Amino acid sequence: MQAKNLPTITSRYWTAILVASMAGANTGDFLANILHLGHLRGLPPLAAAFVVIVWAERRAEAATEAYYWLAIIVLRTGATNLADLVAHDLQLGYGLIDTALTALLIAILLADRARGGATGAGGRNLPATDAPYWAAMLTAGTLGTATGDFVAAHLGFGFGSLVLAPVYAIVLLLAARLGGMTKPWYWASIVAARTAGTTLGDFVANQNFLPLGLSRSTVLTCGLLAAIVFFWRDAAHDT
Repeated sequence: MQAKNLPTITSRYWTAILVASMAGANTGDFLANILHLGHLRGLPPLAAAFVVIVWAERRAEAATEAYYWLAIIVLRTGATNLADLVAHDLQLGYGLIDTALTALLIAILLADRARGGATGAGGRNLPATDAPYWAAMLTAGTLGTATGDFVAAHLGFGFGSLVLAPVYAIVLLLAARLGGMTKPWYWASIVAARTAGTTLGDFVANQNFLPLGLSRSTVLTCGLLAAIVFFWRDAAHDT
C-alpha cells in the first residue's frame, strides 16, 4: 500500500487493531451464521474483496487509512472462518492448529527477512505492507482466533477476556521497554491483539452477557473501529 494511506504505529493504532480484532470476530461469525455461508463458502468472496481493496488503494489519489483498515477487517473476517473451519468443521485439535500456525508465521517472517524485508516497525510504513505482510497478518489472525477460542472454551468469554486483555497490554509494554517496536514485537503484539479481540468480540456478541446479539454487536464493533479511524486524530499522522 502507498505510504500516505498507512497508519502510524502509536497507541491509536494498537487500539484500532484490538477493536478491528473484535469486529473481525463478529463479522466472521455473521457471515457464517447469519448469512449462512458457513466457514468455507464465505472465503472466496472475502478473497475477492481483499483484491478489490488493494487494487483500488493503488489507484487512489486521495490519502486515507480506510483502505488499510478495510483490508484488515476482511483478513480478520477470513481468519475467523479459517480458524473455525479447521477447529470445528475439520475437528483438528487446538494444540495442532496453534503449533502449525505458529510455525507458518515464523516461516513467513524468516523468509521475508531473508529477502531483505524491513526489520523494524517504528515508522508509518514498517513493516512494508507487501504480500508477506498480508500473509503474516492472515496467519496471525487465524492463530489468534484459535488461541482465543481455546481460552474461551476453558475460561468462558468473560474470564477469558479478563485474562487476555491484560496479556495484550503487557506485550505492548514489554515491546516499549525492551528495544522498541521491532518486527518480532510487532507480530507478537498482533497475535496478542487477535487473541484478546476474539474473546472480547464473542463476549460482546453473546446474549448471555449483553443483550446485543451477533448482528448488533457486529454493527457496534465496526462502528467503533470507524470512529477511531476517522475521529481519533494522531499528532503524527492525520487520516
